[in-house]
Amino acid sequence: MTFKTMAVPKIPSSPKRVCMIAYTNYRFDGRVRLEAESLVSWGYEVVFLVPKQEAKAITYTLEGVTVEELNVRKIRDHNKVRYVLSYVAFLLLAFLACTRLFVRSGIKVIHVHNMPDLLVLAAAIPCLFGCKLVLDLHDTVLETYEAKFGKGSRIVLWCLRLEERFCCAMADRVICVNHVQRQAVIARGIRGDKIATVITMPRFASPPNLTPAGQSTAFRMVNHGTMSKRLGNDLILEAAAKLVQDIPAFELHIIGGGDNLDQLQLLAKSLGLGGTVHFHPGVPWDKLAEKLQFMDVGIVANRVNIATALMLPSKLIDYSVLGIPAIVPRLKAIEYYFSDEMVSYFEPENVDSIVAATLALYRDPARRQDQAKKARKFLDENRWDGHNNGLRGLYDHLCNDTAWQADLVQNNS
Repeated sequence: MTFKTMAVPKIPSSPKRVCMIAYTNYRFDGRVRLEAESLVSWGYEVVFLVPKQEAKAITYTLEGVTVEELNVRKIRDHNKVRYVLSYVAFLLLAFLACTRLFVRSGIKVIHVHNMPDLLVLAAAIPCLFGCKLVLDLHDTVLETYEAKFGKGSRIVLWCLRLEERFCCAMADRVICVNHVQRQAVIARGIRGDKIATVITMPRFASPPNLTPAGQSTAFRMVNHGTMSKRLGNDLILEAAAKLVQDIPAFELHIIGGGDNLDQLQLLAKSLGLGGTVHFHPGVPWDKLAEKLQFMDVGIVANRVNIATALMLPSKLIDYSVLGIPAIVPRLKAIEYYFSDEMVSYFEPENVDSIVAATLALYRDPARRQDQAKKARKFLDENRWDGHNNGLRGLYDHLCNDTAWQADLVQNNS
């Protein structure tokens, strides 16, 4: 499938002008902020279109990125119809805003963060006039749909596959968040030569830990990010109910929100964990290190499903950057990057296995330090500006006039 380009209109243009689009809470979304702020640091101008967070949509600048809120709220709801209506409203407003920005500012690259993939349609008019399009696959729609709503009918799955193929074909470049996800996308017929692998790598440096392991009166476990059943937060609570019996002054800190938060709070109460579990609201991405720096161990508890098999959890990378030893389920994407020496594995969805892995780390402070040290191998191999992370190279190529024109000739031949 090819998309023809039309003559570029006579408007002011800059090879360094980018419009990003994402259906997200910008301040709290580490991946989108990292990519946008990195582009600014590399000399690009970035305008980011997102849903509004309060009653009134505003435009503001954060770390050099111009964030323009559109007049629609992001919703969290299990109702499929409400999901679709919210996405459609955002898509329509993004289409109008993106077209306006292209006409007025001459943006050269439009970078769409899914979900959904169909947000690429917001770039339809600029792409007709030669604007380059990047589709950033945070999550694959097919696997995410099955994980949330079940396998569904053959017609639904066929439509989701068709949607993915169409959107990836429309894009000039596709970004995958890890190599396992990339392999899955290629297996469904997406060209490998147009895919860049860009692993989220937090820019915050490890702050001084004021309460190193072995000197704190408490043993603090943390899980942060979205609260959802498929991410296994309830399993962590069930494990905590057993860990308090073996670890003096055990604390579990849960940071973030989501559609499962109320149920988790009720579960903690029913398990008698009122004084053990501490629920914290989500914090902006640039404040996260301050919140995590006193933790002794981080935990990821994703359940086994078609979507989590492709996930390299960003919280795991946060723990690696900050030198916090991690306890994780033995899932495909995690095993691809992290050896048994770099993390403590447990059998997915097995509470007793979570307890055993935690107790082993608690009783061996030297192992905690060694594990955190060895996890840095992942950081060294996948550093943000390294050859394995292709964001900067992708943009250097797209915004190089000679390379761009060569691409247009090839695509139109």
